[in-house]
Amino acid sequence: MELIIQIISAVYNFLWGDLFAIPLPGGGSAGISLLVLLLIPTGIYFTIRTRVLPIRLFPEMLRLTVEKRTGERGNAISGLQTLIVSTATRVGMGNLVGVVAAISAGGAGAVFWMWISALLGSSTAFVEATLAQLYKEKDPLYGGYRGGPAYYIHAFVQRKLGGKKRRYSLVAVLFAISGLICWCGISQVISNSVSSAFENAFQVPPLYSTLLLVILAAVIVLRKNATVKVLDVLVPVMAGCYFLLTVVLVVKNAALLPSVFQRIFEEAFGLRQVVAGGFGAVLMNGVKRGLFSNEAGSGSAPCAAAAADVSHPAKAGLLQALGVFIDTIVICSCTALIMLVTPEENIAGLQGMDLLQASMQYHLGQFGVVFIALVLWLFSFSTFIGILFYARSNVAYLFGDNWVSQTGYKVLALVMLFIGGMATYTFVWDLGDVGIGLMTIFNIAVILPMSKEALGCLREYEGRLREQR
Repeated sequence: MELIIQIISAVYNFLWGDLFAIPLPGGGSAGISLLVLLLIPTGIYFTIRTRVLPIRLFPEMLRLTVEKRTGERGNAISGLQTLIVSTATRVGMGNLVGVVAAISAGGAGAVFWMWISALLGSSTAFVEATLAQLYKEKDPLYGGYRGGPAYYIHAFVQRKLGGKKRRYSLVAVLFAISGLICWCGISQVISNSVSSAFENAFQVPPLYSTLLLVILAAVIVLRKNATVKVLDVLVPVMAGCYFLLTVVLVVKNAALLPSVFQRIFEEAFGLRQVVAGGFGAVLMNGVKRGLFSNEAGSGSAPCAAAAADVSHPAKAGLLQALGVFIDTIVICSCTALIMLVTPEENIAGLQGMDLLQASMQYHLGQFGVVFIALVLWLFSFSTFIGILFYARSNVAYLFGDNWVSQTGYKVLALVMLFIGGMATYTFVWDLGDVGIGLMTIFNIAVILPMSKEALGCLREYEGRLREQR
């Protein structure tokens, strides 16, 4: 076990550690990691190439959420349903635990860099989701469609090698394996956070809360087509309730908001952080949690986008771009503001779920602790179910169309769900970060040269919109 932890730590440091450092006034430095070098320039590039798509086409994104389906083919799911699936994996763990982790490690300034990561990432999300639509294929096991980075990476490599058909592509295989590792890591994060929350709220031993979570999750994920049906109901209800409660708390503390936003911007760019050498930590934790939360560029959400039954590939891309807004700009911000309007003396020295629960206890008393524990429980279902939906296409790419491999990975994820309930906080985050970091490298290496196809789809779609007007 010690050797495994050392390997994970080494890969983690390669991906997220300082590749080089930029000297800063006062003797400090800003460490820049490999993932920052990949994500930020890529986001800027796609934002420019799409002519600031997140802002320019935001009304169209909203319109697509209420667009009626023109027809159904087999068990294919709608674009809105795939948005719900991708949102399911983020609105739980990313919005609660991820934001807590960012603020714990990087302070209030990390929130600003999460916003920047989301704004830039929205264009990236469009490109990768559109590519997933262009290279989707029929799913003989679950019905409907499947696809994602493993499939468009395979197509890209195959073209580069002369077009000769082959069963596997090395880069696609590495992506699929990285994805499965990442989602096992997230499974651990889920149960670790739930067991911690329930121990704080109800003094329930981690073993019991973890067992109950695993059993209930198994009832859903081991059924063939229960995933989307459950998420269709669960995600809108739980996200809506959480959002309304956080809005009430933010409005209640509206007088503190100017000072909170001042703190966010001061710590994002402030002299104090620069001089102390802490700017790098602020930037890194904001970007890292921004990626983990909105997943743009990592290649996770395209696994859901590929399953969408839409009349034009760009529609799936626009819906996934909207998902980044929903996740980071709206709900993550609410979570962050709840913690930042809490007096410092109430949360000093706290990390992880202890920090969030202490904040909610300040605002809502003991009910706040109970509320977060219950919400996290529900969110955990959505996240776990969502990542196993992602895993379908990657398992099929690696092992072919058979129920043995599909069920085998679900059982493995359930086992990791159980193990995570007893694991340490840092280790489980590192495993998820390693997986998502590797996915990002393989995904971005291909979507950059393939982006002209997605951009061509965008131009064609915008041309249709102009004709309709």
